Amino acid sequence: MLRSVTNAITRVYDGRTRTTRGASTTGVLARWEQVITDNSIVAVAGLIAMIALLFLLITRFKWHVFIALLVPILLFAVMPGLDRQAFIDAFEQGFGRTIQGIAVVIVLGSILAEALKHTGGVEKITSSMISWVGEQRMPLALTLSGFVIGLAIFSDVGYVILNPLVHASALTAGVNMSVMGTGLVGAMQLTHAMVPPTPGPLAAVALVGADLGKVIFFGGIVTLIGSLAGWLYAKVVGPHVESPPSREFVGQSFVEQGRESELPTTWGAYAPILIPLMLIAGQSVAALVLPENHLVNRLMLYLGWPVVALGIGILLAYRQTSTADQEARVGSWIEDALRTSAMIIMVTGLGGALSQILRNTPAVDAIAEATASVGLPAIFLPFVLGIVGNMITGSTTVGVITAASVSAPMMEQLGLSPEATMLAGAAGSMIIKYVNSSYFWVCMSLSRMSLKSALISYGGVTFVNGVAAMVVVYVFWAVGWI
Repeated sequence: MLRSVTNAITRVYDGRTRTTRGASTTGVLARWEQVITDNSIVAVAGLIAMIALLFLLITRFKWHVFIALLVPILLFAVMPGLDRQAFIDAFEQGFGRTIQGIAVVIVLGSILAEALKHTGGVEKITSSMISWVGEQRMPLALTLSGFVIGLAIFSDVGYVILNPLVHASALTAGVNMSVMGTGLVGAMQLTHAMVPPTPGPLAAVALVGADLGKVIFFGGIVTLIGSLAGWLYAKVVGPHVESPPSREFVGQSFVEQGRESELPTTWGAYAPILIPLMLIAGQSVAALVLPENHLVNRLMLYLGWPVVALGIGILLAYRQTSTADQEARVGSWIEDALRTSAMIIMVTGLGGALSQILRNTPAVDAIAEATASVGLPAIFLPFVLGIVGNMITGSTTVGVITAASVSAPMMEQLGLSPEATMLAGAAGSMIIKYVNSSYFWVCMSLSRMSLKSALISYGGVTFVNGVAAMVVVYVFWAVGWI
């Protein structure tokens, strides 16, 4: 009975404020929020107009996603019948509340990626995976390498580093680039889209209020299965795609140059990625199974804090740097990470502002009721929003942030947990990589594929990755695990 009461939501509109009561681990929370409008038609029409304008500004006028998202949000406030002071308050609260807990974490994740990129960690992870899986199963080894590398490295950077090895391996094995590299391309993008500490998943976790440890654990399982589905796709479809490897890249990898001694140890390459993930997930496990005042629980509360966990990961990565990197690791690496992080932090903040604005309108209830009337499981709403966000912008990160921003206010009405909402939106943001994606063009140009071959290989594998991941997310949600 108590559970049903705490899961119930009551909204009372009086033209100015409303009370929202929802589920909480401590009981029933109540908060008074200013209502921007109590007109459902105006609210829903405004949301549709924002999405349409966002699509137009990005696809037709090629605006940067930050401005393309900011302008429609600001124009929403000029619609008739809106309380503009309430709009301003919602914008500022949503923006500030979202980035206050995630900005530093995104920066630290970007610094970790820079360190792994420059210290040879990517190459070492790949060479160790090849040793474990076997050179005769090189496409599988590369796929599993992409699964690990995508946890910390931006996908396009990872492919740039590994491209020479993919060409050389394809020539040695006598197969084409579609067979050899497609699983790798999909796996790197999939974990980058779904599993923290990469910026998109971190931002989505903050937007929906998900448990970071649970997202890492279940997201890891989902992406491993999705990555293997991509490998199978490459194995079946790849041989029929014209994509010969090129000899121009032969001899450029660390291994081919005989420079393996310069790479970090296997433990040194994996530890900066796995230790932070284990600490963050360990915090969630400790909170679940141990009393609140237990010594281990109190210790993990600090060590599993993403700021500390990622800081430890950076220290482990920096231990692999050479004397020549000492100046760069405290200079250019940090500056590059800050440049990378700034856009993601600002877009995430705008996503939080949009989420809070929607939460203060009847659009949330209208969309939830419409979703229920269609008859499809509610879990598919964030999945579709992720697809739309990615297809409009070409960015997986923006796709998962868009899905989280729009879905967050209506999770309780739809009966969705934060973890299910985040993972479903992230699965949708994988579908599909095509000509509006910078990652697609990087992989196509470096693999020397034609546009048709790349669409079949890389567009196809990201579609398979996303669908397979969503199937697993749906199963986890249906059985009540997330």
